[in-house]
Amino acid sequence: MNATLPLLKATDFPPIRRRVLETLQVNLGYRCNQSCVHCHVNAGPSRKEMMDRDTLELIPEAVEARSVRTLDLTGGAPELHDGFRWLVTEATRRGVKVIDRCNLTILFEPGQEDLAEFLAHHRVEIVASLPCYSADNVDRQRGKGVFEKSIAALRRFNALGYGREGSGLVLNLVFNPQGPALPPNQATLEADYKRELLEHFGIVFNGLFVLANMPIQRFGSMLVSKGRFEAYMRLLKENYAAGNLEGVMCRSLVSVDWRGDLYDCDFNQQLGLPIEGDRGRHLADLLTVDPAGGAIVIADHCYGCTAGQGSSCGGALKGDA
Repeated sequence: MNATLPLLKATDFPPIRRRVLETLQVNLGYRCNQSCVHCHVNAGPSRKEMMDRDTLELIPEAVEARSVRTLDLTGGAPELHDGFRWLVTEATRRGVKVIDRCNLTILFEPGQEDLAEFLAHHRVEIVASLPCYSADNVDRQRGKGVFEKSIAALRRFNALGYGREGSGLVLNLVFNPQGPALPPNQATLEADYKRELLEHFGIVFNGLFVLANMPIQRFGSMLVSKGRFEAYMRLLKENYAAGNLEGVMCRSLVSVDWRGDLYDCDFNQQLGLPIEGDRGRHLADLLTVDPAGGAIVIADHCYGCTAGQGSSCGGALKGDA
């Protein structure tokens, strides 16, 4: 795989500092039942990295110590971690909102037969990957048969109340472009998704998160191998919108990797760029150290979050272009 960090380190991206910590985003491990082209963590069935129990048990303590409002669980497929359900139970017992970044097909893996019911019982917010509302596009990006299973999973979530008005069970979908292009307007695409999924499959959901592809890991390597890396970076920089700086996720989020090490965001985690300064570098440090006010580690990939309408873990930012 082509390394992209050497191409990203030299940057003129403006310096930014973090504010009060609101979200702890935890990567429980890189094992996944899918291997997607756009995956910025290079996850897949053959990955072995998974968080150990001692580190896992620090998460509820850190959440409580820092009064974190949201625990955002990701991977790989976070549900494949043996401690996933314990962690969800501990967090929700403390009144913390839990987000599960779900690839939908995980519902059909052995041992996950009751996963949807478990998530609904704990009122976990689902952020589900569905890169298109047509089978050909999804299967091309994520693998043959993924679209059919994704639709079946969404119907199952809907049957439990997810995405339905008044249920309080939130189901959001995620769109990534299939190539080196900026994503389309989020509001417009969301309307298309809602129309097509309801008309053809009877599926409803709350919102669509439109995310830009980051020039790192599997996607970045593909750009390098095809000679398109520089052109993509030029596209991101030419569409930089300063208004998006206020809403970038790293201002109020800390990312934790499977070893418990801390990063300013999930993308820095994948590039091996840890939090800097005297605000701690491990999950255990959050028990006593407040990361607020620290300088955020930046590189050229940060333009991916600030180009056009902006891109974050919660979709487009306020600085629409």
